[in-house]
Order: sequence, then structure tokens, then C-alpha cells
Amino acid sequence: MNARLNSEIPTEFSDCFQKQRAAYLKDPVPSYDSRRSDLQQLARMLNENKDEIIAAINADYGNRSTFETLFAEFFVVLQEIKDNMKHLKKWMRPQRRKIDFMLYPTSRAAVIPQPLGVVGVIVPWNFPLNLSFAPLAAIFAAGNRAMLKMSENSNNLARLLIKIAPLYFSADKLQFFEDGGGRGPAFSSIPFDHLFFTGSGQTGRAVMANAARNLTPVTLELGGKSPAVVGVDFPIASAVGQILWAKAFNAGQICTNIDYVFIPEGSEAAFITEAQQIIAKRYPDINHNDYTSIIDQRSYHRLQETLNEAIKKGARSVNLFEGSNPDPAMRKFPLTLVFDVSDNMQIMQREIFGPLLPIKTYRNAQEVVDYINAHDRPLALYPFTNDKQLQDFYITHVMSGGVSVNTALLHVAQHDIPFGGVGASGMGHYHGHEGFVTFSKLRPIYYQGFFSAIKLLMMPPYNNGANTFIKLLIKLFG
Repeated sequence: MNARLNSEIPTEFSDCFQKQRAAYLKDPVPSYDSRRSDLQQLARMLNENKDEIIAAINADYGNRSTFETLFAEFFVVLQEIKDNMKHLKKWMRPQRRKIDFMLYPTSRAAVIPQPLGVVGVIVPWNFPLNLSFAPLAAIFAAGNRAMLKMSENSNNLARLLIKIAPLYFSADKLQFFEDGGGRGPAFSSIPFDHLFFTGSGQTGRAVMANAARNLTPVTLELGGKSPAVVGVDFPIASAVGQILWAKAFNAGQICTNIDYVFIPEGSEAAFITEAQQIIAKRYPDINHNDYTSIIDQRSYHRLQETLNEAIKKGARSVNLFEGSNPDPAMRKFPLTLVFDVSDNMQIMQREIFGPLLPIKTYRNAQEVVDYINAHDRPLALYPFTNDKQLQDFYITHVMSGGVSVNTALLHVAQHDIPFGGVGASGMGHYHGHEGFVTFSKLRPIYYQGFFSAIKLLMMPPYNNGANTFIKLLIKLFG
């Protein structure tokens, strides 16, 4: 890859990139022990600074549930790191591949996973620790170096990571950067060996366009409108319990969250009753620390305007926190069900990324499939049904990035299955072995043996022997 840098790229970016590039060229394939040490250092960095990291994320949000930070950020990432260390030696082994013995006798072929070099990571604000350290676990397992640009909404965390990272890694291995001042486009213009982005589809398109100028390969983890569908056989109380757990987690600010729900026609009243009882039990006060704030005032206003526009166009809303007075300064937006929605409303056109839950009704499964397939492919699909045939029907007929059956979100937390989108919801995968593969070059290598059929029979001028031999091969393998 061309390592020349655009003159408009900030000096701190270019200096770090050149330093990491030089370090990579000096040690292009780190040993197993070196990579394992890097993964151990990542875990140490998290464990030894846990309280400060939790406080920084909480400060960035205004109020972030400590449990949600511990579960979705620390626990999941530490599991990912541990899983990578467990399998790393196996993943690094060269893979023996078959050859055609008739044409290439005594030769052999292999695939060797090797590091790409310097990887750039653009981190969003919603799970800033998970979405920086989970990619890092795969990047370091594959033997690479990394530069990470944090979100402008994660400045407290970014400053903390910038401060503590040098205690665990040299700058030619890992460096974090703050956002601000429109530096995002400059970062994505660096000629990385791979660029990993998590965020909106709109920004993802711009990132991909910048990367394309350097022919930098990209992994794009985007979002979209991920649907859930409740089967007629599935207990409505159980479905509501799982759906609201997911929708309230991080106040709905999750790319894989349920963006709208299909429920059987006629079950609206039961859904509302169950939802009201569940929220009253789980969140007796919207201002409680267990209910996370909306990240900033702009996002809070966007949610309010989205809801108002839907109501103006005929939608009906049910505030599940009715009677609880949210503190405007804390940006606590109530979890709200929205019925009678239509595609001419913003709430059904854009990813919601907050605690608004549109409800649609259906009469048959094909109706659900036809609606979903008429829109962009979602990042996730959540069928709630105990009918195995119906599960398979939805999985077969609706393409999505991933699926959780009879729950939501939890496929993302599994370390032995890949995570990634499809179509408008993204491209590429990470987690587990697929993450190691994403940040590796699976390098094919052919080793010529002492006997060469090509040298013996197939060198020009092509005589009768060469023609007879190739015709024989075609007859045998054609």
C-alpha cells in the first residue's frame, strides 16, 4: 500500500502513522508470545483502570447505568480477549492445502495468516469501550498495530485512554486520539492497511469514499432498522419482557437494537398492559441511575421531534413512564410505544437510536417478510416463536446481519460467531476467529517440489507431448 500521506492530515496523525508503519516493517510478523502479551496488556489496562473508565463514560453520557457499562463494555470485552488468547496458537498455524498431484507432484501449498500492518479504528460514542477494545483484541491477535479515533461525544473517555495507554503500550503499537475540529475525514484519509468503522450509514459512506482513494479495505459496522416479530404462538408477556429489556438497555442507543416490532393483529392492548407493568416494576423512577441518559441535547431533541412528527401524522403514543417527571438536565427520554405508524413518518424511515418503539400489526408471516424485504437489509432480526418451522421461515426469507431467536441483542455477545452487517447495514465481520481473519492477510504460498511436470512436459514450443498431456488433464478433470 502507498504510505504517502495527504498534507492536510494533522501532524499528530501522520507522525503516529509513520512511526507505526516503521515499527511494522521492522517486525512484520510478531510471535505468538508477543501477541499474547499484547492481549494480556489490554486486559490489564481495563482491569487496573476500571473505576476511572466507568466514571469517564458516565461523565460523557451525563448518566450511564454502571451495570450496563460493566456488562456490555467490560465483561463482554474481557471475554473476547480471553477467548482470543485461548485460540490464538491454533489460529496462527499455517493451513496445509491440497494440490493436484498429477500436475504438481512433490510440491505443496499452504495458507499463512500474516499481519496487515497498521489498522485504523473509528469508534462511536454509544459503547466506546466495547467498540474500541473488541476490535483491538482481534487486531492485536492478528499481530497488527492500531490507531483509534474516539467520538466527539466521548471526550472524557478519550482523554483518559490517551493518558493511560502509554503505561501499557508504546505509541508505535497503540495510540488513541480525541475527535473535534472536523478531524474525522482526515483520519479516514490515512492510507491504513485496514480501516474499521462503527457508526451511521451516512458517515460510513463518507468513510468508505475516503478509504477508497487509498484502496484501503474497510470493515463497516453500520445500523439501520432491525425488526422483531412476535409469533402468534409466543406468550405475549414473555415477548414484551425481552423486547423492553433490549429497548431500554442504554436507552435504546444500540445499533443492533429493536427498531420496530410486528405483533399479531388484535394483541395491541395486551402488549400495552404488559409493557406498563414491566416498566413500572423495573424503573419506578425515570431519573434512577439504572436508566441511561440520551447522549446529548441534539439527540434528545431529535427524538422528541421524531415522536411529535409521527403523532402529527396520525400515530398514537403510549408513554411507559407516565406519571414520572424526567429531569430535562439529565436528558432522560421516556420509553414510548408508538402505534399506527406508516412509512411517511421519520420514525419508520431512519434508525431511531433511542427509546421509541414503533409497533406494527400483521395477519400472516408472509406479510412481515414482504415488508422487511421491501426495505434495506437490517443489521439484526429478532423472531419470537417456539415454532421451529416459523423460525426457519424468517431466517430463510429475511436476510440480516445476524439473528437472535426469542430474545434480542445477545448474538452480538457470542465470541465464537461473527458479528457484522449486510448491504446497507454494513460489510465485513469481527469477533472470534472471523475477527482474526479480518485483520490478517491469508497469504497463499506454493512451494515447488523437486519434480516439475510443467518444466518437463509443458514448456514451449508446445509439441505433441504437451498437447497430449493437457488434453489428458482436461479429460480427467473437465
